[in-house]
Amino acid sequence: MKIPNKIKKENIIIDSAEKVFSKVGYKNTRMEEIARIAGITKVTLYSYFKSKENLYMAVTYRALQALIDAYHERIGSKNELNGLDASVALMEAFMTFCEDHYLYSEALLDYFSIVRSTAVAGEEAKKLTEALKESNYFTKVQELQNLPYKISAQEIQRGIDDGSIKPSIDPMFQTLHTWTIVIGYAKIVASSGDSSLPLFRVSLKELKHYNLDLKRKILAND
Repeated sequence: MKIPNKIKKENIIIDSAEKVFSKVGYKNTRMEEIARIAGITKVTLYSYFKSKENLYMAVTYRALQALIDAYHERIGSKNELNGLDASVALMEAFMTFCEDHYLYSEALLDYFSIVRSTAVAGEEAKKLTEALKESNYFTKVQELQNLPYKISAQEIQRGIDDGSIKPSIDPMFQTLHTWTIVIGYAKIVASSGDSSLPLFRVSLKELKHYNLDLKRKILAND
């Protein structure tokens, strides 16, 4: 099916935004630079994205879709993996995602930080800017935001049902525990740059496998 020109142009703009965000970070990004990379005028850029916030949310939406796709690709058919193996595979997929897509992992962490800070009443709720309130991509992200958690919790519950995971395990608690581990790992990956020995000459590969083994031991119904 032929992709409409408007969608093609929008994707070019988002691609260009990703390049600039990756190079200089969100705060230092100027819409003029994104327009230049995209080969369009600033006026044209604003006709597609009225704010930098909406454009960053477009990148965040891509990130969330990419993470969900990685989850589905990793676990494949549920008949091939028991719940325990699938749960550990999802954690590995998330860690690999953070290794391969730093901008995406950073965008997701920024988004969930916004959600947490604006979920309460009072002054904190005012942190949600008008630009975000008007962002169509912010709405799209909200519609998908809980799906990675649900996929993980469902696989843990399936492991409890098939006997591979301890019956005393709380699926959502362990899902959130997995996210705390991976977020910490993602931060180390980000601070490491291209170095394979980021801190105190500790191998990222060894740290990754240690965390995966730890999660397996926590869940396994031995």
